[in-house]
Amino acid sequence: MTNKLSNHAMNDSSSSTCKTIYAVVALTMLVTASGCTSVMSPMSGVPVKSLPAELLGQSKNNLIQVPLALMRMQKPEEYVLAEGDILGIYIEGVMPPKANEDQVAAAPPVHFPEPGSDLPPSVGFPIPVRDDGTLPLPLVEPIYVEGKTVAEAEELIREAYVEVEKILRPGRDRILVSLMRERTSRVIVIREDGSDQELAISGGTNTRGNTAEVVSGTTRQGAGFTLDMPAYKNDLMHALADTGGLPGLNAKNEVKIMKASRIPNDRREEMMMQLFNQAAPYQDPCALCCHEHLIEDPFSITIPLRVRPGEMPQIDPADVVLEEGDIVLIESRDTEVFYTGGLLPGGQYPIPRDYDLDVISAMSIAGTGLGGSSQRSGGGAAGSILGAGFGGSVPTQLYVIRKSKCGREFNIAIDLQQALNDPSMRILIQPGDSLILRYKPHEELINFGLVAFFTFGIRELVN
Repeated sequence: MTNKLSNHAMNDSSSSTCKTIYAVVALTMLVTASGCTSVMSPMSGVPVKSLPAELLGQSKNNLIQVPLALMRMQKPEEYVLAEGDILGIYIEGVMPPKANEDQVAAAPPVHFPEPGSDLPPSVGFPIPVRDDGTLPLPLVEPIYVEGKTVAEAEELIREAYVEVEKILRPGRDRILVSLMRERTSRVIVIREDGSDQELAISGGTNTRGNTAEVVSGTTRQGAGFTLDMPAYKNDLMHALADTGGLPGLNAKNEVKIMKASRIPNDRREEMMMQLFNQAAPYQDPCALCCHEHLIEDPFSITIPLRVRPGEMPQIDPADVVLEEGDIVLIESRDTEVFYTGGLLPGGQYPIPRDYDLDVISAMSIAGTGLGGSSQRSGGGAAGSILGAGFGGSVPTQLYVIRKSKCGREFNIAIDLQQALNDPSMRILIQPGDSLILRYKPHEELINFGLVAFFTFGIRELVN
């Protein structure tokens, strides 16, 4: 009898030990599977109030549009001649010549401007202004007209034929001079804002009459154009208007102008070698940070499109004038994104260009609101069980991994409970930020206790 009781007690003790071991193993597996990362792999960060000012970023909500008139050159009252202009010239008896005095002079030819041009019809034979600024005319020496108006050029031609060479009689001369075609500057426009522009649809001619050749363009992103821009319309505003307007939301709030026309041909290779030799010793990001003005391209001009209130845009009138061979570049914002992870659905999201995005709004974009559960699966077994309506603690610990200009990484710790009531805790998202949402240790312990109760407690109560 005693032996039977002893065996029974040993069996109960063995059974109880097995149950305990099973429970410990099950609880350990549950802790691991339920996403208890703050306990198993803790993470630390710098509080928001301890961050230096350069890591907080600047607000974009108050930026104002730069007046578009600053991007357009001021047109003179009268057109001034220069190399490349084509004049329509008619000199009775000379262009075309007469065989004798009794021959009736031929009527001057009439030239109608090209479609889209705002020039009036011109009369006479086309004579271009040469590289040295002179007009080659028959029976007289070349006449220098660069810097002169059309009316002044006509007086110079009359003076040469009537007073100097005495080919025509005073008062009997008939000389007509008109502008047949303006000189042009060929400019290249590269757009990375994904706009194919109307030029590709209209066959390469814009609404202003400037010829434009589509170099490359896709329906997704990127387009290039060559523009033949008439004199006094060869400015940045006309270049933007002829290629699709102001940069889109997926482009930077600035326009770069590469003044290739100012680079001497014999210095191009020399400049490339200088840039290479300067950049080689400073491949370290911190060295580049400390020497950010060491490598400066004097032939590149950046035109801002939005500035802060009270800030004077640094736009020189000569900067917006486009010359032969200049390149206008509109860069995309492909790298201005932030990343999410942890209990947030993993992904990559663009940062708005013209307004601020704080950490709370960024969480909403990622699919998780403050104080709520993710709209997509995440958070492990604890998140799925507690999200089904059993309550529990929501994650309130957010870490923002941010890099400084020198490439140094900072883990910024944000208490979402404080951020809900203190706007100063809602730092602005910067390009390259990574948002990691985690439970605090006590939140994980609460959720673990609830999950353990619903997993084992109810079964024990039933038993």
